[in-house]
Amino acid sequence: MSRLSGSTKLPISVLVNPLCSFSRTICFAAVVAVAFGAAVPASAQPPEGGPDPAKVRVRIGPLWMNPTVSVTNFGIDQNVFNEPDSASPKQDFTLTATPNTDVWLRVGPSWLDGSVKEELVWYKTYTTERAANSTYRIGWKVPFNRLAFDVGGSYANVRDRPGYEIDARSLRIETRANGSVEMRTLSKTFFGVRAERLRTNFDKDAVFLTSNLHTELNHVTTTAGFFVRHQLTPLTSVMVTASRIEDRFDFSSLRDSDSNIGAVTLTFDPYALIKGSLTIGYRDFRPSSAGLADYRGLTTAVNLSYTASEMTKFTVKANRDIEYSFDIVQPYYLLTGFEGSIMQQLFGPVDVAGRLGFQSLAYRDRAGAVLTIADRVDRVRTYGAGVGYHLGRDLRVGVNVDRSQRDSDVAFRRYRGLRIGTTVTYGL
Repeated sequence: MSRLSGSTKLPISVLVNPLCSFSRTICFAAVVAVAFGAAVPASAQPPEGGPDPAKVRVRIGPLWMNPTVSVTNFGIDQNVFNEPDSASPKQDFTLTATPNTDVWLRVGPSWLDGSVKEELVWYKTYTTERAANSTYRIGWKVPFNRLAFDVGGSYANVRDRPGYEIDARSLRIETRANGSVEMRTLSKTFFGVRAERLRTNFDKDAVFLTSNLHTELNHVTTTAGFFVRHQLTPLTSVMVTASRIEDRFDFSSLRDSDSNIGAVTLTFDPYALIKGSLTIGYRDFRPSSAGLADYRGLTTAVNLSYTASEMTKFTVKANRDIEYSFDIVQPYYLLTGFEGSIMQQLFGPVDVAGRLGFQSLAYRDRAGAVLTIADRVDRVRTYGAGVGYHLGRDLRVGVNVDRSQRDSDVAFRRYRGLRIGTTVTYGL
């Protein structure tokens, strides 16, 4: 049997003891997550719209829970601040611990689901880079005879790098509320409407280079639209959407914009051979300021995985869309990227993994602004490899080496970084 899906259970101390030697907070989080994970897995057929019982570790009546924990980046970060070579990049010992629990509650014919995620980031020397990031999500799916309602929301209080452009680990709060109504019009065809509101608030003291991120990037994104979904097979659906997006900035109205988007999405069920979704769309992006150019063109969002014979797993991610910049003279850029990974079981419990990524940031200039480099394009490359050992179905220990590099025509925006470290994952 493949070690990617083995069944051996281990004592909790195997995972918890190494964590406790570094931090009491991390130790406590690990004990809670692993203790829940020690429960006997549920064994039932997957309920419609609910979780997979084979992957849920805790079941208390209508309440189902699936706790996981991971320790990553347990090693050396050779460029803590993403500095150029001329600035003598700083090195430090670091680790990241991430306890997470997914929760489902059966309410009549519907499911209430959510998750609680805590990410604890620790640096030995550069204490300013330490963080405790919290993310909470809740959703409620309510099916009726021909109608289905889906409402939800999320809250994130994090201090990390918001994308590939900003190198400072910046404190911000993101709140999201969304909802949709879907009506069955034919046996396999559904028509619906959806809406979403996302608010992003940076801390007043969040600064990168000479820009205050609170002033430049605090904004609200409102999305509304309709869709038609057709169930091609029991495990595959296609959806056509038309949406209107409005971005409104609190203190930087120069970045305000309206967009119309049409897209086609293929969605593959978690029980299908190929899992995830693929979206291809067209965006008509129109800034409110006459000094900024429009964008009309292709957008993509791909997140797919495929496992062959329980021995080889492929993962592909791709994206192309508009992102806002902190730089007032180049207020937005077109982000185009690709990430791919492969994990191959060699023999017994041993596997190897390889990954690579490429991101292109094509900036759009503001008319009349004084520019250092016009029509600048920055490129970020990442690649790495690792080897892992499975100590049962749920516990994996690995060693990774990952390198990242940004190339830019602006000298102080270039950097090279290397991370060498150990990972321990339970339940993932």
